[in-house]
Amino acid sequence: MELTKIATQNDINRQWIVLDAKDKVFGRLITEIATLLRGKHKPCFTPHIDCGDFVVIINATEVKFTGMKLKDKEYFTHSGYFGSTKSKTLQEMLEKTPEKLYHLAVRGMLPKNKLGRAMLKKLKVYRGSEHPHSAQVAKSSK
Repeated sequence: MELTKIATQNDINRQWIVLDAKDKVFGRLITEIATLLRGKHKPCFTPHIDCGDFVVIINATEVKFTGMKLKDKEYFTHSGYFGSTKSKTLQEMLEKTPEKLYHLAVRGMLPKNKLGRAMLKKLKVYRGSEHPHSAQVAKSSK
């Protein structure tokens, strides 16, 4: 009788994947990123093991949004003090801190525990087409 093999940390082979966000719909891109970070695209996927790949996003500011989200969608922060609620629109977030925008969106699709935090550390977001991970990407594609 054949038993299902459960992957261990030693069995995981991580790769570096570069995704170009230019002219892609934000939500669909985020779901693809979450799947890659989680490792669900691999046959050795195990829910309690971090078996995902490293994901590098380039051209992060050139992503598309559907509808009126750029003006209407707001992100709120609160420090804990009375009256300290601050809000930013999606357009402001995209212009000032696109890295934070991507991290917030992907974080909502990952597990809410130590495993999810470890997966999120493998996400690298860059505004332009240049990134410092070209050596890792070239090495993993061989």
